[in-house]
Amino acid sequence: MDRPNTAGEAKGKSLFQDSDGSTVPVKSVCHNCSKLKIFLGALAFSFFAKGFSGSYMKSMSSQIERRFEISSSIVGIIDGSFEIGNLMVMVLVSYLGPRVHRPKVIAVGCLIMSLGAFLSVLPQFLMGRYNYERITVTVDNSSTSVSACSPAPSEGHPVTDATETLSTMKNFGCEKTTNSYLWLFVLMGNLLRGIGEAPVMPLGVSYIDDFSKEENSAFYIGLVRSSGMFGPTLGFLLGSFCASLWVDIGVVDIDFFPALKKLFGNPVFLVYIFLTILQYNSLVGLITYETKFMEQQFNVSVARAIFLIGVILLPITILGMFLGGFLIKKFKLHITKMAKFACITFIAAYLLNLFYFICSCEVLQVAGLTVPYSGLKHLSFPKNSFKASCNADCSCKLDQWDPVCGADGITYMTACFAGCKSSTGMGKNMVFHNCSCVEVQEHGLGNSSAILGQCQRESCTKAFPYFLALQTACAFILGLGGTPTYMIMFRSVSPDLKSFAVGIETLGGRVLGGLPAPIYFGALIDETCLKWGTKNCGGSGSCRVYDTKAFRNVYLGLIAGLRAGCCLLYIVLCVLITKRFKPDGKEMTDTKNIERPTSKESATDNKKEILPGARISEDSEETCM
Repeated sequence: MDRPNTAGEAKGKSLFQDSDGSTVPVKSVCHNCSKLKIFLGALAFSFFAKGFSGSYMKSMSSQIERRFEISSSIVGIIDGSFEIGNLMVMVLVSYLGPRVHRPKVIAVGCLIMSLGAFLSVLPQFLMGRYNYERITVTVDNSSTSVSACSPAPSEGHPVTDATETLSTMKNFGCEKTTNSYLWLFVLMGNLLRGIGEAPVMPLGVSYIDDFSKEENSAFYIGLVRSSGMFGPTLGFLLGSFCASLWVDIGVVDIDFFPALKKLFGNPVFLVYIFLTILQYNSLVGLITYETKFMEQQFNVSVARAIFLIGVILLPITILGMFLGGFLIKKFKLHITKMAKFACITFIAAYLLNLFYFICSCEVLQVAGLTVPYSGLKHLSFPKNSFKASCNADCSCKLDQWDPVCGADGITYMTACFAGCKSSTGMGKNMVFHNCSCVEVQEHGLGNSSAILGQCQRESCTKAFPYFLALQTACAFILGLGGTPTYMIMFRSVSPDLKSFAVGIETLGGRVLGGLPAPIYFGALIDETCLKWGTKNCGGSGSCRVYDTKAFRNVYLGLIAGLRAGCCLLYIVLCVLITKRFKPDGKEMTDTKNIERPTSKESATDNKKEILPGARISEDSEETCM
């Protein structure tokens, strides 16, 4: 029996009373879609904020330990307090979800999260400026410097002023102990963050599923969850930046934008970022739809495709990456040689990629869709119509897809469209007989049999081993050049910007590569669909039959086009690195002249000529990049 929702959650929401007396929410559609969109935006930001704050706190564990002079076990307690707070209320919140006003509970949770974050940062303003340990100190009101290696006073000798000063300073340090308990603020803040975050996920996701249309529910939930993925990325990026600051803010120059300008003012790094973005696009698009491609092109089951990727492709890629790093160490490759090596390996892999197009496969023969019905010179009905004279009296439903393979080697949408009158067997062993649309060429007669499932394409099955061999070789070669490519970034920026450069590279690759690539790859692949499924309640479902030739051209063409741009950027990168790090240039110099300068001016000039991050070999004392 239906009754109004007493929780006042939404006007269009009602509760259904089950046979056991319990009440469960009834699926309803949001009448005011603008309100749902506002809720979606707020929930997406909440997912982002909780991921951002959580990852930042995780990255600051070492800094918290040093700041409060506490042990790692206490840091573990502080970190675990979040889980404690979360588990304290998670089950209760999940249970009460359908019985309360979920958006209000989520809002309260976000306020508690904000309060927890505020408490976590409060000690920074309550404590004094951080005093790091110094080996040498200077006595107040004096120019006397106290040595760290002062001799201990012997018996009968008076205690010196310096020793008294050191003793006094040690005792003075004990006055800071009152500040050491301020880590409790961080613990309480983490606890409150865990409590406040508990309702965001279960209540938010269930609310979207209850008040959105069924076909939009998965999309909305995916949108919210994907928005939350940006939080950890930016949180760790901020943590990396803050961890590079020396002691307290205000003591050192932090001007973020000048550092960013310096990075993007480096032409080598700029080209490297563009290269990373294109590589992310090609790699993510390749991996996302690789199993679908194998299934549609070569009749390989999804289970087998995933197995082959995990057993063959991933290990061979890891082997290539390991071997690439080993070759750099073995031959002590200079940055110019690393760039050339990476460029050559990538171009070689790209040329192998082009052979993918040779592993072609014919389009699945579906009666009434890609081929006419057997024995007919042309389709009796308009194109893409599954009805013909042989099944006109069968009253077949167009919204069903349960393909059968006729004895003539043609696939029919259902046994009904094959004109089958009877069947034997059960389950996957079922065989249909007296199929009026199936004509065996040997006899030229109808009324033949059909079996469940699509017809196998022999040429496609035979081409799969060659495709797998090509893909394995490409994966190994790409892995071989992956490590040298990554090292180019470290060798082309100054040491103080290395961690920042890694963060920018990761952020740019994921935001501009990892996020859009599956979207536009999927959209273009959808354009190659020949027959869409139909849902029970109306609307299109998943694709049933693809134009395998168009699918192959779109999928492989996108990858080839993106990697063609990568080849061009690799060449540009090699040219820039060769010009910047050429042996007779200013940025390459013999360190012997620096270690034995004849004058202050020559020493200064040589120091300026050394590239930041240069490494000196113990044998030849030559600068190695």
